Amino acid sequence: MQATRCVIPVVKSPQDYQAYRISPLSSNRLAIIFDSNSANASLTSCVEIFDVGGQTPPNRHQWALEMFFVLKGEGIAICDGKSVSIKPGDSLLVPPTGTHLIKNTGSTRLYTLTIMVPNEDFSELIRSGIPVELDAEDLAVLGRFDTKFMRDCPK
Repeated sequence: MQATRCVIPVVKSPQDYQAYRISPLSSNRLAIIFDSNSANASLTSCVEIFDVGGQTPPNRHQWALEMFFVLKGEGIAICDGKSVSIKPGDSLLVPPTGTHLIKNTGSTRLYTLTIMVPNEDFSELIRSGIPVELDAEDLAVLGRFDTKFMRDCPK
């Protein structure tokens, strides 16, 4: 007889997310949703919050894929010299070794869901930074429900 195993999912809410600036001069913050510590897997998922005019430094990963899904705001993504505009609903997949950066070009904050697999020490880099608080605007984006959708849903 095969043993049955019940897997209990890990559930977190925006108030559980820990946010950091990687360095004092960073113009973006990262709110960790899940990482190797909490997911028991080699991944990092976070919401990246770019201040107006903010950007990541150009960076690359040896083995990891990095995916960005734009939640709010607009910007540009540059990978290996190629530039593309990004807006809500757009996604970007950066292959290993692609030198890339994301820049907020809009008049409001830019929010992306960012996932890196495998982790490649990304969450350790984030956690070695400066802890910061998420403000009301951040929490509104992270916890937002589309009120029109909710209004239109049958009860």
